[in-house]
Amino acid sequence: MLFDRVKPLDAILLTAEKKGLHRSLGAFQLTMLGIGGVIGTGIFVLTSEAAQKAGPGMLLSFCVAGFVCAVAALCYAELASMVPVSGSAYTYTYAVVGELLAWMVGWALILEYAVGASAVAVGWSNHAVGLLKGLGVAFPNAISNADALNAKVLLSFGTAPTPDLLTALNTGGWINIPAVVITGVITWLLIIGTTESARVNAILVAIKILALTAFVALTLPVLNSDHFNSLSEPFLPTGTSGVFGAAASIFFAYVGFDAVSTAAEETKNPQRNVPIGLIASLSICTVFYLLVASGAIGAIGAQPLLGANGLSLAPGSAEMAGRCVSVVAKGAIEPLVCSKEALVHVLDVIGHPGVGRLVGLAAVIALPSVVLIMMFGQTRVFFTMARDGLLPDRLASVHSRYRTPHVVTLVTGLGAAVAAAFLPVGKLADYSNSGTLFAFMMVAISVMVLRKTDPDRKRPFRTPAVWLIGALTIVGCFYLYISLPLTAILVLPGWGILGLIIYFFYSRAHSHVGRGIV
Repeated sequence: MLFDRVKPLDAILLTAEKKGLHRSLGAFQLTMLGIGGVIGTGIFVLTSEAAQKAGPGMLLSFCVAGFVCAVAALCYAELASMVPVSGSAYTYTYAVVGELLAWMVGWALILEYAVGASAVAVGWSNHAVGLLKGLGVAFPNAISNADALNAKVLLSFGTAPTPDLLTALNTGGWINIPAVVITGVITWLLIIGTTESARVNAILVAIKILALTAFVALTLPVLNSDHFNSLSEPFLPTGTSGVFGAAASIFFAYVGFDAVSTAAEETKNPQRNVPIGLIASLSICTVFYLLVASGAIGAIGAQPLLGANGLSLAPGSAEMAGRCVSVVAKGAIEPLVCSKEALVHVLDVIGHPGVGRLVGLAAVIALPSVVLIMMFGQTRVFFTMARDGLLPDRLASVHSRYRTPHVVTLVTGLGAAVAAAFLPVGKLADYSNSGTLFAFMMVAISVMVLRKTDPDRKRPFRTPAVWLIGALTIVGCFYLYISLPLTAILVLPGWGILGLIIYFFYSRAHSHVGRGIV
């Protein structure tokens, strides 16, 4: 039978017992851990993408994405407290609903972590190139994005050669070298075993929060209410579909809260402190995001650019890139939706270029740590799957000198570098979200299934109103998934089919659980 292979939960818990982690974290520490894990990715790199999809309505998008993350986090926390071992949602699913679905979750997590790391790398590249430009150093456009390449691909498939596409073809780049370089550096650091200390991470969190606080302090005083809802600048220029479409993309800005749930084993009084840490960190981040988005909208406006058909252009597309070039060439101020470093651009426009450069510098300093965390998470999921026999043993090999899983790290780094070289940040974030949303749905299902199949199991943290919270998580994740662009929606089943082929032709026969090795 397809669903008969379940990894015994007791066997997994024995691994956790050997760790013997000390319970020392309180609600405040968990909240700070969550804020550090969340802030620093989407708010720096996806604000313009959200504005192009929803206009000023992206304020509602932040609320929708934050709510879905909150209910998912409560489900995540119960399983993390019960199964506090490596492997994330993959391990939880293996212990509850079996190997096949666990494989699919682990396979989907590649989209969350590896593709997510690529998205952040491209976001870092945009800020690094912008910072150099602000310092008077012109980095070649041909090797700092792939707009021309993407336009060439569309034209080769028979897309009509619109003026915007031709502009992108003539002015865009062919490969994103800075994104490849930062991905390569992070891969090398992971192989030699360099990790962030708590002190360094705390400093980076402080830098990110200081930069966003400065942005809010300078933009809110010059806020123009007409930018939120006027005859020429409606609040919902793309309707509710635009709000949910932006929420599906902005979801990427909240990923990282699971750092709280996975710390459950090291938490004092987890029944009280884990939910406080989860909800408090997500609430604080949501308020921060709303303030930053309000400042950006109120300062310079956030209306989307429309195509010849009257519909908003797809953010990150070659046609969008061409239109942005044309708008600026006519002498207009670059719209918020066109900027690849939105917060820096807003500060430039309102007369604070110096602070804008500092905000850009903060992003350049802080974002590589997010790339490292995401790639680290990916390598550990791969490592756990290989250790379970679902992937070749070679991927679970450890370097003789550095004692790190160097093979799987190198494979992950190469894949992330290729994606970062040729795809825009918005598309990468959407692809990453498709995998993340699927994994979160499976976590909610696992929580509810385990409440029925093993109700007496010790649960250091119990999801409140689990049948309501679990249902809201599943419905919320599914609705955000179908609100993604069509290409991102199709990526998940396409990627899943490839995963099933690998599973049935290799993994099922080599599985340790299937062979009785537990």
